[in-house]
Amino acid sequence: MNLFKGLFAAALLALPALASAEVVGEVSTVFKVLGPNDKIVVEAFDDPKVEGVTCYLSRAKTGGVKGGLGLAEDRAEASIACRQVGPINFKGDLKDGDEVFKERTSLVFKTMQVVRFFDKKRNTLVYLVYSDRVIEGSPQNAVTAIPILPWAK
Repeated sequence: MNLFKGLFAAALLALPALASAEVVGEVSTVFKVLGPNDKIVVEAFDDPKVEGVTCYLSRAKTGGVKGGLGLAEDRAEASIACRQVGPINFKGDLKDGDEVFKERTSLVFKTMQVVRFFDKKRNTLVYLVYSDRVIEGSPQNAVTAIPILPWAK
């Protein structure tokens, strides 16, 4: 039994650290008689490997009965804005294309994710949000960039 616990703990540590989002606000876009309304949700998450960076993601959430049960497929459109909110400190090595945030947007096949790049030449962090699907992804995406600047205390 202890071997199983040890293997389970090791497997969890091997998973990439992804940010979890908190809802900042939402607005209804389509009224649904049954189930929740369709809406646009604004979420915030901190980059788990870059202290001092918070990203704000807005995205569509499908309502209705299917949406309420978690069976609906959300649209691929999203918008992102990341900002420096304190002194920037790297927690380990950064790799281009590191996944920072990921959330399922359909029951099985579709996810929305945010990846990070470091533009060394311009000393800037670049964040890209996009949606993918097992069979066919979407070219819709949004990008934001944060120049790394000294933080005034």
